[in-house]
Amino acid sequence: MQGISTHWLRHTTLTWVERHFGYGVARGYPGHTDRRGPATTYIKANLHAVAAALAAMTGQPHPHAAFTPTPDT
Repeated sequence: MQGISTHWLRHTTLTWVERHFGYGVARGYPGHTDRRGPATTYIKANLHAVAAALAAMTGQPHPHAAFTPTPDT
């Protein structure tokens, strides 16, 4: 056993998204809908930003992404 769980994968993925696309996108990426947390009122990510992050991570286009960025853009 390598100590890898679905919970670990989720956190690793969200950390990658946050590092490359920011807190707002990382918060929206897993579909969090709660209203708690720091600066929730001010930090938001729309569907297009979350789709762009998914497209960049997978290297595949996403129909909701306004553009397909690379992690460096």
